[in-house]
Amino acid sequence: MTLDEPRLDFADPALHAHGLYIGGRWIAGGGIPVIDPSTGQPLAEVPDADLSMAAAAVDAAAAAAKGWRETPSRQRSEILRRWFTLFTERSEEFARLIALENGKALPDARGEVAYAAEFFRWYAEEAVRVPGEYRATPSGSHKILVDHEPIGIAVLITPWNFPAAMATRKIGPALAAGCTVILKPASETPLTAYAMARLGEEAGVPPGVVNVLTTTQPGPVVEAMLADPRVRKLSFTGSTGVGRTLLATAAKTVTSCSMELGGNAPFVVFDDADLDAALDGAMVAKMRNAGEACTAANRFHVQSGIHDAFVAGLTARMSALRIGPGAEAQTQVGPMITAKAVQKIDRLVIDALERGARATTGGKPIDGAGFFYPPTVLENVPLDADLAHEEIFGPVAPVFRFDTEDQAVQLANDTEYGLAAYVYTQDITRAMRVGKRIESGMVGINRGLMSDPAAPFGGVKQSGLGREGGVHGILEFMEPKYYAVDF
Repeated sequence: MTLDEPRLDFADPALHAHGLYIGGRWIAGGGIPVIDPSTGQPLAEVPDADLSMAAAAVDAAAAAAKGWRETPSRQRSEILRRWFTLFTERSEEFARLIALENGKALPDARGEVAYAAEFFRWYAEEAVRVPGEYRATPSGSHKILVDHEPIGIAVLITPWNFPAAMATRKIGPALAAGCTVILKPASETPLTAYAMARLGEEAGVPPGVVNVLTTTQPGPVVEAMLADPRVRKLSFTGSTGVGRTLLATAAKTVTSCSMELGGNAPFVVFDDADLDAALDGAMVAKMRNAGEACTAANRFHVQSGIHDAFVAGLTARMSALRIGPGAEAQTQVGPMITAKAVQKIDRLVIDALERGARATTGGKPIDGAGFFYPPTVLENVPLDADLAHEEIFGPVAPVFRFDTEDQAVQLANDTEYGLAAYVYTQDITRAMRVGKRIESGMVGINRGLMSDPAAPFGGVKQSGLGREGGVHGILEFMEPKYYAVDF
């Protein structure tokens, strides 16, 4: 952009609806409407890639692979750092764009943008600190030298709930490692991904290093890319069901996979917890992005002595939240992503109510335009209710009573998932003991927010494979190479 050119408004949906981004070029097309969940009306239309475009994206990533792999790590680092700077300068525009296409309230959108930007800064720093190893064999016969090399072309698949952060959490380490990538964002929220590509271009990302495509045929398109032997990495964030399918597909070519899948996070509150701190944490853990987060507290297990006070406090806080379009300044809770999402939440709540639960606030969809569901608290929830075992992905807080520590751990682990968990108690010894017993990749102790670019994010059991973020994240995009050396 020259000094006399007007500054583009990145919050304008039309700016990011002009084509697929392949090999540094914009390829015009249409076919996928992007809907504003606050109104149910279209914002823009983006291209619908077919198998030929998927092949073109792999070709572009392959053409750029050698040059990017051989680019000095300091140079890759500086490009990521410039991307961070530009992203930060445009933070409010990106927040407004996310609020429009995703529906999340502006405070949540601003939080996402700040979090997303940090992955570029973190991996700008990690790019020049890839570890190696040098030591003698125990027998003394030779030396062991271990290097790390870029794994190769990576296909990155991101969900709609954090359209910026889920992209940067994958792009940052992949580029830092020396890999070229093909990003396939969710068709519900593609505008942020295309905006990120435009900004990357400005930061100096070479053509073909980052490619972005949208499609209404995700299964065939991704399968075609994974069938290409040049693709050596799949990084996916989404549902466990889709993750299982992708793992089966990737197995055909023995493609390395990182999987961040579903969650069913327990939020455990003991009698000795600071009630106000527990309620503060509950609101963050449950209502970040209106509950549409894989780390969202899904089940509140509260000890009998504090149970009633916790339910009363949570009900008061949830009922006071302001509901409205995400892009409006006063909104605290925006819409769900689609009408189908509202229907799922309603089904889970109705099932719980029919089994004997009681809604202390909320409990029914909101009529009118947009896809809204009110903040809801349910007490006396039976353990056989569907929402005790399914990921709610909405602003519903079911509360379950427990008496003993062993019972709390048993209830927390009664799920196939193991992504996140939360423990509130003023006894740090118990907090660590319970945290160790809970089958989860991450545990928040007296904290309702655990995500951090410097920490390894990921789960156990059916919640995924591998880790994103921290020093671990870049190694997901690298292969260790061992040299047996005689001097």
